[in-house]
Amino acid sequence: MGLFGRKNHMPVEGRTILLTGASEGMGRAAAIQLAAKGANLILVARNVGRLEEALAEVKAAAKSPSQRFTYISADVSEHGYAEQVVAQAIAWNDGKAPDIVWCVAGMSTPMLWCEDDSMAAARRNMDVNYFGTAEMSRAILREWLAPENATGPNSEPKHLIFTASVLAFFALVGYAPYTPSKWALRGLADTLAQELLLYPDNPVKVHVVFPATITSPGLERENKTKPAITLELEKEEPPETPETVAQRSIAGLERGEYFVAVSFLGNLMRCGVMGGSARNSWILDTLLGWLVPVIYFFVLRIMNGQVKNWAKVHGHPAKKNTAAA
Repeated sequence: MGLFGRKNHMPVEGRTILLTGASEGMGRAAAIQLAAKGANLILVARNVGRLEEALAEVKAAAKSPSQRFTYISADVSEHGYAEQVVAQAIAWNDGKAPDIVWCVAGMSTPMLWCEDDSMAAARRNMDVNYFGTAEMSRAILREWLAPENATGPNSEPKHLIFTASVLAFFALVGYAPYTPSKWALRGLADTLAQELLLYPDNPVKVHVVFPATITSPGLERENKTKPAITLELEKEEPPETPETVAQRSIAGLERGEYFVAVSFLGNLMRCGVMGGSARNSWILDTLLGWLVPVIYFFVLRIMNGQVKNWAKVHGHPAKKNTAAA
């Protein structure tokens, strides 16, 4: 780091990182980029075939031949999965817990709330997006915060990273089965960030990444159920590649940000709904927090007008198939 260089708040070289959702999309891209920075990696996902493909790409990107990589096949929606994954990770990592855990695994099943399958979709989204992350956070924190694992208040902190969505800042029609699961992650992160102050000798930092739409197999799956009005409202915001989102996320984590928004629009949304959450910058975030409600006054009038006009043109949603082809 140069004389005027910025401190890296999350160095990864030589450290071990566990990533869920690492077989495709943003998780896979993040794993490759972290390998290029010198990290050892434990990839977690359900599909063994895709995990093996991701593992080969991660090995090819490694910074040093001394780095180590493995994968664990697990379904994050299954109750009790996380304790088994953490135990396997510790056994592989010479008896030590991973230094960083990044929960990327997620899914989205957009549809209108009154559709027949919406409640089943909401429960599934909550199981994967919220409980999958919540279980992993509890399992790894029980390891990190154990008295025998205290390293002192000045030691390099562990990092627990959640992956939410900009929809946890700004709700959009069509995402009722999905958005609450991402809002719930914000609540869990805020609570844990304060609770972790009880353990000064076991330093842990919590972060939440808030991507927008990402070009990935997950996007292809969600578009199968996405209402046409949702596609209409989203069309002005093009999706980002997994590589771009991963790169911006890692950069925000290295800056030490608590809420990591990976776009200018995402940062505006973040500042508009901070509430009691920790700020990345108290001065800048507060100033933007004053400005964003003025912007929202116009944005909401425009978007709500679009939805009302859609209803006039297309009629009652129950009388017409509104899902994307």
